[in-house]
Amino acid sequence: MHKLKKSSHIRSVLKGISWRIIATTDTVLVVLLVTCLTGECSLESALKIGASEFIVKLLIYYAHERLWLQILDARAETNKQILFKSVSWRVVATATTFIITGVILEAFDEIALYIALTELFTKFILYYLHEKLWLKIPLGKIRNFLKRNSWKRTL
Repeated sequence: MHKLKKSSHIRSVLKGISWRIIATTDTVLVVLLVTCLTGECSLESALKIGASEFIVKLLIYYAHERLWLQILDARAETNKQILFKSVSWRVVATATTFIITGVILEAFDEIALYIALTELFTKFILYYLHEKLWLKIPLGKIRNFLKRNSWKRTL
């Protein structure tokens, strides 16, 4: 069997979903932390922001992942490539967080800014580790697993 040179679309989708689960959990915790520290603690707002981000950022993440594959003509593998990819994603994601938070909290104020800035740091670390983890999953393994087990879906 030949070695695949590029990440598949299914890999990008699964990678995006796994990242969104991690990132959404982080967002909900950050929103709770910041809103509670400012005396306006709201689990409802935290869950609304988290759910909104999950949907919006999943689509943006997929586009970002595919764009990086086009730019590099391969996946980011070196620490430098992963670092640049992490920085580019954080710029897009932090701006998106600020906008979503401002809309849901109905104020583009210091609370929305604190939430965006806090997760700038937490998610930068989490994203970098997520990228490193996904490098450990060899290209083609997910696709081959799905192909081998596709007959089970027809039963």
